[in-house]
Order: sequence, then C-alpha cells, then structure tokens
Amino acid sequence: MTAPVNYQTDPSQYKHIQLSFDGDIATLSLNINEDAGLRPGYKLKLNSYDLGVDIELHDALNRIRFEHPEVRAVVVTSLKDRVFCSGANIFMLGVSSHGWKVNFCKFTNETRNGIEDSSRHNGLKFVAALNGACAGGGYELALACDDIVLVDDRSSSVSLPEVPLLGVLPGTGGLTRVTDKRHVRHDLADIFCTSVEGVRGQKAVDWRLVDAVAKPAVFQQTVKERALQLAATSNRPAANAGAQGVALTPLNRHIDADRLSYTHVSVDIDRTKRTATFTVQAPTSAVPADAAGIEAAGANWYPLQMVRELDDAILHMRTNELDVGTWLLKTSGDAAAVLASDAAVLNNQDHWFARETLGQMRRTFARLDVSSRSLFALVEPGSCFAGSLAELAFCADRTYMLVLPDEPERQPSLTLGDMNFGYLPMVNDQSRLQRRFYEEAAPMEAARAAVGRALDGDAALALGLVTAAPDDIDWDDEIRMVVEERAAMSPDALTGLEANLRFAQKENMLTRIFGRLTAWQNWIFQRPNAVGEKGALKVYGKGEKVQFDMNRV
Repeated sequence: MTAPVNYQTDPSQYKHIQLSFDGDIATLSLNINEDAGLRPGYKLKLNSYDLGVDIELHDALNRIRFEHPEVRAVVVTSLKDRVFCSGANIFMLGVSSHGWKVNFCKFTNETRNGIEDSSRHNGLKFVAALNGACAGGGYELALACDDIVLVDDRSSSVSLPEVPLLGVLPGTGGLTRVTDKRHVRHDLADIFCTSVEGVRGQKAVDWRLVDAVAKPAVFQQTVKERALQLAATSNRPAANAGAQGVALTPLNRHIDADRLSYTHVSVDIDRTKRTATFTVQAPTSAVPADAAGIEAAGANWYPLQMVRELDDAILHMRTNELDVGTWLLKTSGDAAAVLASDAAVLNNQDHWFARETLGQMRRTFARLDVSSRSLFALVEPGSCFAGSLAELAFCADRTYMLVLPDEPERQPSLTLGDMNFGYLPMVNDQSRLQRRFYEEAAPMEAARAAVGRALDGDAALALGLVTAAPDDIDWDDEIRMVVEERAAMSPDALTGLEANLRFAQKENMLTRIFGRLTAWQNWIFQRPNAVGEKGALKVYGKGEKVQFDMNRV
C-alpha cells in the first residue's frame, strides 16, 4: 500500500529547496534532487518538479512569511547551471493517475496563487531570477512573481511547450497569466504557446513575457537592484526594526485508520457512507489580544494554530482519501470565544504577525472553496458557527440548522461577525455572503444589521443564511437522506456542478485558472492524444512517434 502524502515538512527535511537571507531579501533557490522524487518511477532531471517539490515550496513560503518578518522581497532562482526550472516532471505525469495529476495541478496552482496573495495583501514581493532555461511549470512559477528577470546569454529562454510536446495545456495558470496578468498579445501568445524553443533575450521583453533581461556579468546585480526596489514598497517590518519571527512548530497531529486529530481540528471518516466529518473547535482559553501576547503565543496563538491544522486536514483528505466524497462541516465550543479570537486578529492588523495570520486564514478557506468535495455544514447544539468559523457554513454547498422549539437552552445559533464582510474573500475577491446574495443590497444590509446576534434556525433561515432548518423530529432522517442521495450521484458531475455554483457571478484571473483546470485539464488529461498508448505524455522521451487522433472534438 502506498504511504499517504504528508504535507508537513521543515527546512531540515528539504531535499530540493534552499533558503538564504540577507537583510530584507530572501533567496529561495531550486536545487532539485533528481533521485528524490515523491513516488518511484521517474527522475527529477533539469530542476523538474513533482508534488514533493511543491510541498517544500509551500512550506518555504510559510517559513518566510512567519519566521522572517524582516523579509520584504523574495528572489526565486536556481542553483543549477543554465537551467531555472523545466517544469512539472513529464515522466511523473506519464505514470500518474488522472486524479493524481489533477490534484497535483490544483495544489501547485494554490501555491502560486499564494505568492500573489502575499504580494497583494501582505507586502511580500517576489522576483523570479531566471538564470537559465525556464519552461512549462517553471515559467508558471515565474509568472506568479511580481518581476521576471531573464539572463541574456543567447540561449536561455522562457517557454510553455505543453501543447506541441505533450498534447496537454499549461496546467498551473500559464495560459491565463500570460493573457490576464502580463497582457501578452493573443497572436504572440499563440506563437509562444505552440513553439517548443520558446522566446529569449529582448524579444521576451518586447512580447511582455519577462520584465527585463541582463547579461551574465551583471545578472545578479540587476536582480538585487530590482528586488531592493520592490522591497522598498513593502509594509513588512524593516530589517532593523527588530521584529521577532514566529517559529512554525510541528502540528500536533495523530492519524488513525478512520480519524485525523489535532488540537483544535478533527476529521472522522465513515467509509461506508463515504463521508468525513470535520469538526473545528473554538478556543478553550482566552486568546491573547495585544501585540506582546500574540508574539508570546507564537505558533500556538489560536487563530494561527487552528487554521494551520485545518489547512493540513484539507490537504490530507484531498490527496489521500479520494473515495470520501462528502465533507460534513461542524464546529464545537463557545461562539463568544471565536468572536474574541477574530477581534484579536482584526484589531492588530498593523502588526505583521496578525496580518500574516489573517492571510493564512484567507488562503485556507479559499482552499476549501476549490476542493472537489461536496460540502455540507451542520449547525447543531454546541456549535460555534460564529465569525470566521461561520465561513465554514458559507463555504458549504448547503447548510442545515437544527431547530429545537421545546429546548431553548440547547438551541444552536449562528452569529455573524466582522470577519464575514470581506476579510476572508474567495479567490474571486467576493466575500462568501456577497456570493450568496449576488451582492444585492437588501439581503447584505439585513445580514450586516444582524452582526453580533445569536441567530436561531428560524432567524438564520429568514435571513437566507442557511439552506433549511428542520426540527428535531425531522433532523436525523433529513440529514441521512441528504447524505445518502449525494453519495449515489456521479462524483464527476458533482465536481462540475459545485465548481460552477460556488463561483457563479464574479470572474477574475484565479477563477479562470481553476475553471480551466477543471474543464480543460480534466478532459484533455484523459484524451488518447495525451495518455493513450501512443499519446504524447506516454511516448515522451522514448524515441517513439506520437500518434494523434486528428478529429476535432
């Protein structure tokens, strides 16, 4: 049996990435060990990557965010001679299952989106220093950065060769960022994305594929100057400000056959029903609310610890439990404690640590939105769907809230807070309430007027905050039927349905990236032209000629 993928790591375990620090500049260097692939059957040559490399990249970015508050700009480069990164390892893609490929692309997308998120919201800027050939997913990593500098050595180029070489598409936002972000003219983009050799030198600048080129003798100096210029625009603490980083200590996690458990998060799996019940607990003690207190709490500060656990649980379940198609979202504890925790975050946004914690919360809830699972929230006695944890109910495809007309003392409630109004947006930049109500003024104003009130099922239903509010006579049967009905439907159809309904109104670059991944890659990755016996992904590197079915579908 294949060992489950573990998303927890730290720099002492890295096999592919090196970090170094110089004042307000960090350097993240790719030095990928070709013999250290996450799965057997391929070598990671030419700085090509697999999921294991991306897990390290994800962790390294969080180390920079939290452990090095003095860093204002990150230089992403390579330690290999004349090669930056050749992208996702083709042989890994050739031997991987369809589900593995799609999940790999999704996590890779999220990590690159996180680079842009940190630049936009948290003042952490990124320079891609392309010291050699940069292809496919390597160029997509560069595209996520604020600034791209390519060495002008007459041979190094940028390219997206997936269509001519592999019969697939740039799967981690390549096409979308070339057009939406860098505004490459569509006819030039057509040439670029159908050419194997790529574009180099001044032409790459002229086509807007990179921001600058530099001769080898001045390349490092050019990169440093551009990184310093970006760093000067950052609101992160200056290197001489004395800000102390927060060590991201290992999570307290236990994995059993049918259960994941952390300090504040647990996941219980029912394999017969193909469901997983996520339960997020409220703080059980006072959450430090001043700068000194949150610094002293460090990685154990409730909002950060809780959201790191939730993020790890989502990733574990997404990758390792493919047959568990319905996630039931629950909460437990004191709603007032959740609101107090939220206030501690929001009231300290001028402190880098609180800002970074809010960023981690934003990215984690967004990861839940794009997970290919049915999400049902259940509001029951003892729940604490309040403020940030109410976002779990608004992430859900449906939310069911129990009404107890004869037991008012056990009546569950849902409480809105400031966190629900724009601090934790989805990837399309809408709050989940805005998505829910199509930004219509009346329901949004009614929701805003209810902030701080403990709403019972009838009140929440009247405001449109929940899907249904059965009483205790109907509750068990209704939830059972809902779960059984969902489990009987096609997972493929549900994935398409949920992705369309969750992002029903606003589109932006990130929704197009995820939408194209879902539609294009799910289809193209399964076509014989890509993965058939003579498909491009299967015969690449074998000296055999690809055979395409020339019918246009």
